[in-house]
Amino acid sequence: MNYLPLAEYTKAWIFRHKDLPIPQEDLDLIKPLTEKRAEQIWGEHISRGASHPEFFAENDWAANDSNWLEKDLWQSAWDSNKDDLPELIEEYLKDWDDNITIFFCYQCDHIIETKWKVFRKHWKNFLFFDNGPVLIGRKRKQAVQFFDDGSFRLGVRP
Repeated sequence: MNYLPLAEYTKAWIFRHKDLPIPQEDLDLIKPLTEKRAEQIWGEHISRGASHPEFFAENDWAANDSNWLEKDLWQSAWDSNKDDLPELIEEYLKDWDDNITIFFCYQCDHIIETKWKVFRKHWKNFLFFDNGPVLIGRKRKQAVQFFDDGSFRLGVRP
């Protein structure tokens, strides 16, 4: 089994927040990974040594500044009444099809799998935890990392 039922996910409140409701058909596509599966995805795509973005080491691709292209702010878009992702992220990931599987990687044992269209519509819910999570798409090189100071950076994975 690769997924936890959303009802058993200890942080599911972020997807049930009264101010940011998510319809059931989208909730059905938000899949927290089991710890074992999350650790596998993290090890293959994020880091083999660090358990959390705060601990990336120089041998982790995400710690290498040359892998990051641009930095901007997400907080004002999050605070707005609009649901749109920041324009720079939308532009950077414009080639991603709505049905691409994405992984929102908070730390080695905490990863959410969903579809790009679901993340785009409900990205604010995902960012209730904003201390370095990395957004990646299956079979895609682009990455976005979010920070608790309200910024994000766009990058390319090796």
